[in-house]
Amino acid sequence: MPLTLFDTMSRAARELTPIDGQTLRFYCCGPTVYGPAHIGNFRTFVLQDLFRRVVELGGVPTRHVRNLTDVDDKTIRVSQEQGQTLTDFTRHWTRQFHADCAALHCLPPHVEPGAVDHIPQQVTMIQELMAKGHAYAAADGSVYFKVASYPEYGRLSRLNERELKLGTSVADDEYEKDTLADFALWKARKPEDGSNWWPAPWGEGRPGWHLECSAMIREYLGDTFDLHSGGVDLVFPHHENEIAQSECCTENHGFAAHWFHITHLLVDAKKMSKSLGNLYTLADLVARGFTPEEVRYVLTAAHYSGQLNFTFDSLEAARQVLLRLARAERSLAARAFPDKNSGALPTQVEIPPPAYESLIRQDPGPFAAAWKALNHDLNTAEALGHVFTTLKSLKPEILNPEEALSAWRGLHLILTAFGITFPEEKVEEIPVEIRTLAEARWAARTAKNWAESDRLRRELDSLGWSMKDGREDYTLSRK
Repeated sequence: MPLTLFDTMSRAARELTPIDGQTLRFYCCGPTVYGPAHIGNFRTFVLQDLFRRVVELGGVPTRHVRNLTDVDDKTIRVSQEQGQTLTDFTRHWTRQFHADCAALHCLPPHVEPGAVDHIPQQVTMIQELMAKGHAYAAADGSVYFKVASYPEYGRLSRLNERELKLGTSVADDEYEKDTLADFALWKARKPEDGSNWWPAPWGEGRPGWHLECSAMIREYLGDTFDLHSGGVDLVFPHHENEIAQSECCTENHGFAAHWFHITHLLVDAKKMSKSLGNLYTLADLVARGFTPEEVRYVLTAAHYSGQLNFTFDSLEAARQVLLRLARAERSLAARAFPDKNSGALPTQVEIPPPAYESLIRQDPGPFAAAWKALNHDLNTAEALGHVFTTLKSLKPEILNPEEALSAWRGLHLILTAFGITFPEEKVEEIPVEIRTLAEARWAARTAKNWAESDRLRRELDSLGWSMKDGREDYTLSRK
């Protein structure tokens, strides 16, 4: 099934096919490691992970490159404030980022280069740009890209559709979205940089933020590659500057064949910021009793192109959804693997999920509509809707083992694409006789046998258990 994805450059959904006909090579702008990544950052990283999973499970190998920004204005400033070397400071936050990624079930990139380790490549690019007349040295030893030398500047962000503030040069790594100016490729050494500088033919200093991605893309993906991704806030100036400096350096106007941008999130319908106290990290949410699995579900449940409104209610809802999915999966497993049931109730059957590699090109079976939705512009919301509709229509108790196995593997294809793993449900704390009564009552309620349903509820109540009905499932708790 071909994967189509909206392309920021062409403003149209386009089919993704590898340029070389074999491996889809893509680059993701990674974190600036000067503090913990927040959930806004992770919405981008988690959806990029979902994209990769859909590509790979569809049968196309990938080469995933994601950088680490370990030298820029922020990393230098904060490390200096904390009295740490840049290396020690960024190493700590890199480890934290990796731990959070693992907790959120993100596949590690195939290559994860850091800016500091690629200073020579960046110096080489600057030399080539200067030699071709696209860059110039300033009096202080800084080097700037000459925007006027690249007539196509602004294609990605549609600069010609906006009123722009014109300037001569911008030294900051980040600047206003309506500033059109020559940007820094190399920033001259300043006293406040401390020991964070490197030698170059035009003077001591360090590369500008925009240059690192171009240099590392060239190193690991070549002059032309399949897809570039990042948050929508990076379209201008970061990605615009990448295109300009890369295409001018290589004299190849095919840089990235596809641009995939992810919209930022809101928290309780407000922009996330420290001043509002709503900038949450994964550790913050875990401290409030939520799991990384619940966080990941919320981050992937809405379409990547729309603003996600992140709330604690949505995390609570995710908890219930994951429990429902886990029970449905176990019910299918009970029919698919009857020899492994040992007489257990369907909700207690736990069969290890199929290996990731075994699901590549897997027939989605009854979950074909969900798989189709994922392959149509990564429509996660529609895909989840199809999953629940399909689960509601399936009757595991009447499926033969072959049918149940097909459904079980099809469900796992979708779950694996979403990176969904289930919370540990402590069913062992609920006595078998109580669970049996609850299952019988749920069956009576589903059959609209209200008298029997009420009788069984009263029996559960007399035994000290409360049964709360949901739309698709129930929960049990001690009174």
